[in-house]
Amino acid sequence: EMPDNGLYVEGSVLSRLLMGTVGLRRTRSNRVLVALDAFHDARWVDSAINAVNAARSTYGLETPGIVVLDEPLRLMSEYADSGRATGEVAGLDGLLRAFDQQRGRFDAVAVASSVEVPVAWHMEYFSSSGEMVNPWGGVEALLTHAASSIYNVPTAHAPMMESDEVAAVDPGVVDPRMAAEIISITFLQCVLKGLQKSPRMVTDPQHMIAPGTITASDVSCLVIPDGCIGLPTLAALEQGIPVIAVRENRNLMRNDLANLPWNEGQLNIVENYWEAAGVLAALRAGMSPDSVRRPLGPVSRITPTRAQKSDG
Repeated sequence: EMPDNGLYVEGSVLSRLLMGTVGLRRTRSNRVLVALDAFHDARWVDSAINAVNAARSTYGLETPGIVVLDEPLRLMSEYADSGRATGEVAGLDGLLRAFDQQRGRFDAVAVASSVEVPVAWHMEYFSSSGEMVNPWGGVEALLTHAASSIYNVPTAHAPMMESDEVAAVDPGVVDPRMAAEIISITFLQCVLKGLQKSPRMVTDPQHMIAPGTITASDVSCLVIPDGCIGLPTLAALEQGIPVIAVRENRNLMRNDLANLPWNEGQLNIVENYWEAAGVLAALRAGMSPDSVRRPLGPVSRITPTRAQKSDG
């Protein structure tokens, strides 16, 4: 479940929000269009349709229907030399054509299709105790970034089960962070529930200043894994937004954030999310985070320099 103060937002939209090119407006509900790649095992196609009907009957999802794509949508996962997940999307034109034909009937889009990964990666990933980079996420991000940027609507992808062989993979009890993934068949329900109330995107500068629209000026702080430099980090740097970098959240990035030209006190590097919560609490209370650390050093004494008289 999402907390009351949480918003379901696609990654590239967060970047655009922090860069000041888009605003977010809360909504009571969205009409969620579901795009389904039916060039697939009928068992898993039926499971996806059942997931949509379950959402309609249990929490009242509103949808104009399920668009069955007329050409295959292929998401092929791979790893970059750095170890980061990436991939290739084929058949995007068919997906965009389906969106064009339904334009005006939806406020958000859920895409359900398989992601092609080697069968061995499934067992390796779920047996890695969280050490292996998720092989699905990189190519899914390529797809959703493209769709949300073109149509300015919340977009999310659910990876359909590739085959009965993959469904039969049994890694046993997995890392708690992966447990929700291993028990799902369609991976679609969380996407539908998130998109149902995902905030609308506001791109008109005049509408972005309207009351109730969340913009970069409303962002009090950005929390990131230590070492990560992406568009949100650079946008926060440019706009003077405080940043908390968490060392415990290990990743493949090896950037030294301290080398960026931060304002004094703008970057806070902490060991874990407990500490991050403390820094957030201090910022929310209007306190300097340094003031709650011990030992607390004395205030600096600044002696102004006298102006030099010119010889002229």
